[in-house]
Amino acid sequence: MKKYTKTHEWIDTETGKVGVSNYAQEQLGDIVYVELPAVGKEVKKGERIVSLESVKAAGDVYAPVSGKIVAVNDKVNAMPELINQDPEGEGWLVQIEMSNPAELDELLTEDEYKATL
Repeated sequence: MKKYTKTHEWIDTETGKVGVSNYAQEQLGDIVYVELPAVGKEVKKGERIVSLESVKAAGDVYAPVSGKIVAVNDKVNAMPELINQDPEGEGWLVQIEMSNPAELDELLTEDEYKATL
């Protein structure tokens, strides 16, 4: 199951994979550069973890939960357009090992998220 933030990130509650919503990639336009964090980095909920640059704007991606970065999606470094093509699938950005799974309760369901758009 996915949960969403008001700042347009999603997290897969089972795997800890994090990415940007379809809405966010549409707002950014064609993404041309991704700056991913180092594996092993400890992050706090709400902290900037990824920078995205598109042809028209730059955007930051914030950690939806606290924990440790256990994987990054190297595919998006080589092919940033994956984020535009499949933002909630193959275009995932990082995987977080959650230190406080209760933080998931503060996030939005898909229906709640869509209602904020």
